Amino acid sequence: MATRERERDLELLIRERERDLELLIPVSSPENAPPKSSISSPESPATSTTSTSSHSHHTSGREAFSKVIQSWASKKFMTGCVILLPIAITFYVTWIFIRFVDGFFSPIYNHLGINVFGLGFATSLIFIFLIGVFMQSWLGTSVLTVWEWFIKKMPLISYIYTASKQISTAISPDQTSKAFKEVAIIRHPRIGEYVLGFITNTVILNRRSVGEELCCVYIPTNHLYLGDIVLISPKDVMRPNLSVREGIEIVISGGMSIPQLLTTIEPPNIPPERVPHFETPKE
Repeated sequence: MATRERERDLELLIRERERDLELLIPVSSPENAPPKSSISSPESPATSTTSTSSHSHHTSGREAFSKVIQSWASKKFMTGCVILLPIAITFYVTWIFIRFVDGFFSPIYNHLGINVFGLGFATSLIFIFLIGVFMQSWLGTSVLTVWEWFIKKMPLISYIYTASKQISTAISPDQTSKAFKEVAIIRHPRIGEYVLGFITNTVILNRRSVGEELCCVYIPTNHLYLGDIVLISPKDVMRPNLSVREGIEIVISGGMSIPQLLTTIEPPNIPPERVPHFETPKE
């Protein structure tokens, strides 16, 4: 009897262990494993929160550092572009001009077997200088007069020649009566606003036998080639301390080359022959 009871107790013990194993197998499997937070110690939420915050601070610091590096690199790159762009444009335009001028006489030297770059450019400069010297003489002036008379007889070419001559005359060192005489600042179009213009001529406005001298001021509205013409009293014209070439540079550059300080100068004295004389009507 004692032996049978021991065997029964042994069988019951074996069955209980088998049941415990059956219950433990799904628990130990990775598919049905509970999350770590459920089996972790009571201090695990605080630890996970600390690790998350430290990771976020590390990520934000890395992003801020990368943004600072990108901003610094972009500023330095734009600074390099701002410095190199005018230099590149200057060299490019100069190179095109040299090749254009060199192309006038370089074919002649190439035909003669002389292949030296820049020789045609130097010859062109010497030729232009000799033309300037020749046109200052009486014979050159006569030839130019005949040439202009011939050009003005052509319908389309005369307009192109006249417009280009007026532009070249404006920047010519020999200021003639048709060139820009002075730089002017006038109030236009409203009170309190000033515009930059060029005095091109003076006219006499005759009203009821009373003559009034007016200045013809050219106000560029599209760089230098299109603009308005305003007749204004000399008293309303302010003459800054700018030359005509400086005024043209200001207009072409869109006002970026204007000096920080402008001072007005006194207008030149009107010659006696320009003062109109009108007879008072007899009553």
